[in-house]
This record gives sequence, structure tokens and C-alpha cells, in this order.
Amino acid sequence: MGRAGRDAVSRIVAVLATVLAIVLVPAFAAPAEAQNFETRARNAILIDYDTQTVLFEKDADARIPPASLTKLMTSAVIFEAVESGRLSMDDTFVVSENAWRTGGANSGGSTMFAKLNSEIKVSDLIRGIVVQSGNDACIVVAEGMAGTEATFANLMNEEARKIGLTGSHFANSTGLPDPNDYVTARDLAKLASYIIKTFPEYYKIYGEPEFTWNKIRQRNRNPLLGMNIGADGMKTGFTDEAGYNLVGSAVQNGQRLIVVVNGAKSDKERAEEARKLLEWGFRAFEKVNLFIQGQVIADARVFGGAEGSVGVVSKGPVDFFVPRGSSDQIKGELVYQGPVVAPVEAGQEVGVVRISAGTLTKEAPVYAAADVGKGTMSQRALDGIRELMFSWWPG
Repeated sequence: MGRAGRDAVSRIVAVLATVLAIVLVPAFAAPAEAQNFETRARNAILIDYDTQTVLFEKDADARIPPASLTKLMTSAVIFEAVESGRLSMDDTFVVSENAWRTGGANSGGSTMFAKLNSEIKVSDLIRGIVVQSGNDACIVVAEGMAGTEATFANLMNEEARKIGLTGSHFANSTGLPDPNDYVTARDLAKLASYIIKTFPEYYKIYGEPEFTWNKIRQRNRNPLLGMNIGADGMKTGFTDEAGYNLVGSAVQNGQRLIVVVNGAKSDKERAEEARKLLEWGFRAFEKVNLFIQGQVIADARVFGGAEGSVGVVSKGPVDFFVPRGSSDQIKGELVYQGPVVAPVEAGQEVGVVRISAGTLTKEAPVYAAADVGKGTMSQRALDGIRELMFSWWPG
């Protein structure tokens, strides 16, 4: 870090040590719209994977039809079942007439070309979903795991709640048009992050260039994979209502970005807008290391304790991405619901540290650095008087 970065960190520490905010907020990167970039996509978001800094967004919380991006959630449910041991890659499911008619070759949509009444291994069905975007493969898995596609959709929504997708609902496993099937660009970025972090071995499948089934070879539909920009996944989709959409991820110089674009007018526009966002993100931002693991970031007030305050720390390093050359604009504050009531245990979550630079923001949870036991009767009484005075103090 250069001198400007070190000076910025010093200013952050000074600010954090004096802020006494009393509102507890969620610990996911808050909305931010980076400047000096425009996209033709109707909805878009670009995030740094490691720090979860939102580098760009455009109507990222609007409900949108997911089209085949639904299959990201379908595959996440499958991966979770395999990881938990409830499903094996060698298990087989039968291609029902419903799956064959609704998602097969005669349906007019993307298909794996699965044969009616054939048995297919889960490992092959996953590639039929991820690489070939087969609607038939999705329905076969849904029926095999849950009996019906509607019941499988319930599993999808349960998993979505666990992941924290607050703006999405899934009605089927394929993304075929349904009024009760919707997502947001922000949720899709969260889902992509979850898959990459939780299922790294299965994530590699999203980067496989092709898959052959029933003697029919189909190439991966993700246009980013062939652009030599470090792309290694994820998924595309299209319906008349959704337009052309894409969730993609790429790595350059150890940095991973996740991009979501929706509502493009053509597959060419979809590819161009996603590529431009990724290239801009890699070029226009730099990482600043703010705090190391275990470093006391600030002090939080304690009520009724043997000590009047407790230091707060993060469980890992706190990094932040900012436009290059703007590290001197970084500001920070400790946001917590306080004062924290004693006794306090080391490792107890206290609140969040909120970092900002212009329109870019990031939040990270912070934890008590030490134990603070209950104070004496006189200490607790004094704290009570102080709080009473503060509550009556005109603001």
C-alpha cells in the first residue's frame, strides 16, 4: 500500500473510533453505482467476489424473469444434495414422458436430447443442465429428486432462503415462462458467489467447453469462455420477456469478478455488455487492505460492564475496492445497536464496519475482541444515569 493508502487507513481508524451509531444493518455490500460507465443492458451488477464490493449496478433489485438462469438454482440444489450424501453422482433417473415432451427435442427449447424412458446418471444430467442448458435434464432431476417439478421448486425456494436471496422466487426447474418465477440481478450475483464458494469442484463444470449426449455434441453457450479474459463460468438464458441474460465470472491476476446482465436485445449485445463490464472492472479498480485479522478497528460502548467499552475486530482481513487513485476518499464508521449490554463474550458479533468511497460501499461484520464482565452495582447505576441523560438530551 502506498503512502496515500496508509494515510487513508489512519483517517478511517480515527473516524471509526469516534462514531456511535445505533442502527444495525445487514452485512452484505450495500447498493452502489459506480461512475463513468454505462451499459445497454436493462439490469446489471458487477461485484468483486472476495470483498463483495459492488462495483457497478443498474436496477439490480428489480424483479426480472430469470429464463435459463433459473438453472443456477436447480444445479445448486443438486450440488447440495450430492455434498450432503442424499444423492450420488452415479445415481440414475428415468426420463419420463413429461420430461421428454416438455423439455425434449420436440419442445422447441434448449434440450439435452434425452431419450424417452432411458436412465441417465446424475453426473450426465448435471452436464446436460450446466453445459447444454437442457430443459429435459432439469425436469428429469426434479422428478427424480422430489417426485414432481412443483415439489422440487419448493426445494429451490428453501435453498434460496438459506442463501439469502430475498428478491427471488422459483416456480419451476427450467426457467420456462411462469408469472411466479422471478429473480433480481443482485440475487443472481449472490447465487453465483455461493456456488463458487461452496461447490468449487462442481463449479468447474460451468467452464467445460462442450458435452455430447445421445451422439449430439453441444458447445457451452457462455460466450465469455472464448474471449481470453479469464472467464471460467457461468450461464446464459433467453426468453421473449427476459431478453438475453447472462451470469458470468472471470479471474485476472488473482481477482475474481462476477457480472450479471439482463434484458439485452441480442446474444451479441449480451456478450459485449458482459465483456465490457468485466474488462472495465479489472482495469478501473484497485484493492486497498484496510485492516488485518484481529486488528482492533474501533471501540463500542458497553452498558453495565466492568469496562466502559470493548474493541471490535473482524474475523478476517477487511479489503475494499476503489477506483484507482482514489484511496484518499475512503471513509468508515462503526454501525451497531448500542451500547452493548454486559456481559460481553469475545467473538460476540457487535455490528458492522461500513466502508465507503464516493458511491461505492461495503459492510463487514465485527466482533468483540475481549470478554467484558458485568460491572459493580455502582458502575451499572452510573451507566443507567448516563443512558437516561442521553435519552433526554435534545438531538
